Amino acid sequence: MKITHLELLTVPQDTSAMLLVVVHTDSGEYGVGEVGMRSRWRAVRGAVEDFAEQLAGADPSRIEHLWQFLSRSGFFPATGVLASVLAAIDVALWDLRGKTLGVPLHQLLGGASREHVECYVHVRVGDARDPAATVAEAERLVAAGWRYLRVPANSPDADGEYDQRSALRHTVATVERLRAALGDDVELLLDVHTRLEPPQAVTLCRELEPLRPYFVEDPLRSEHLDGYRMLRRRTAVPLAAGEQLGTKWEFRPLIEGELIDHARVDVANTGLTEARKIAAMAEVHHINLATHNPLGPVTAAASAHLNLVLPNVSVQEQPWPEFPPSPVLTAGPVLTPGRIRPAERPGLGIELDLAAARRLDPGGPAPLPVYHRRDGSFTNW
Repeated sequence: MKITHLELLTVPQDTSAMLLVVVHTDSGEYGVGEVGMRSRWRAVRGAVEDFAEQLAGADPSRIEHLWQFLSRSGFFPATGVLASVLAAIDVALWDLRGKTLGVPLHQLLGGASREHVECYVHVRVGDARDPAATVAEAERLVAAGWRYLRVPANSPDADGEYDQRSALRHTVATVERLRAALGDDVELLLDVHTRLEPPQAVTLCRELEPLRPYFVEDPLRSEHLDGYRMLRRRTAVPLAAGEQLGTKWEFRPLIEGELIDHARVDVANTGLTEARKIAAMAEVHHINLATHNPLGPVTAAASAHLNLVLPNVSVQEQPWPEFPPSPVLTAGPVLTPGRIRPAERPGLGIELDLAAARRLDPGGPAPLPVYHRRDGSFTNW
């Protein structure tokens, strides 16, 4: 079996689009993976074209070799967009391998080490600055069976203005109300989304300590990972980071410095080959994987296969209480409130209608929001 070509599909999903990479072979079998970086989708398309030239005629079963080849053959490190595209190709190769052998992917990765994977859901409301609406939605999700809830740091105003000090106060007040309403048996995960400068991050984490969050995610920007060393010394709340990282080399300072408690590995940015190595590094330092997955069923399936096997997993992200209906993805992992398990079908267990996906191409994902400070300067979304 040889690789013939790669195909990039932009598939409608909710208000945006998934970026799926299909690895085709001369046998007619194919594998599917998902690109984690949607914000630079034209660059993604170019990377897919470059990698396709290098992969033509290659043996798809040599997954580790192909990862090394694609990662290192361009001389400059394959990070950012390149890492995300490489991740999609890597997952597609694993999917293809499982299909070729007729076994679910988790069996190739070592077999299940647990019965299911715990997962958390997003508390979504129209205005994250409305604590009453947030509490009501959280109570609804808990009543449905969810035990882990992700709460966003408060949003900007209608014009996209984000004031860190104001957001900090509103966020703490919202988490206080959630803890009072839900009690101690519900785990609260706060996603700061890299929006805070170090002084505000320290204040937020210190004020959240009595509320016992499961973790505080991405309180600092990922460009300066050593900043977590300062934050680690000044707060006792569990810290989580890593969703913007794509390689073991990028995760290394967080893991070896034991600066985080949960590694936010995103298999749509790392691939499965690299994710397993990051997980092994993390296990040595008693750090669990809390896999990042704001995407669709393809990445949810890949994450569930990985998490079903690994010993050091805390929780998997599942942004919606159920998978959004899709005319192109007709089968995927089994999701129930608070739990996910990959389907017992070959490879990822995903069924993709290629013809429908090609017909429905929307042209690219929706642009990301843009936030600014009061003075008009740019700040992170």
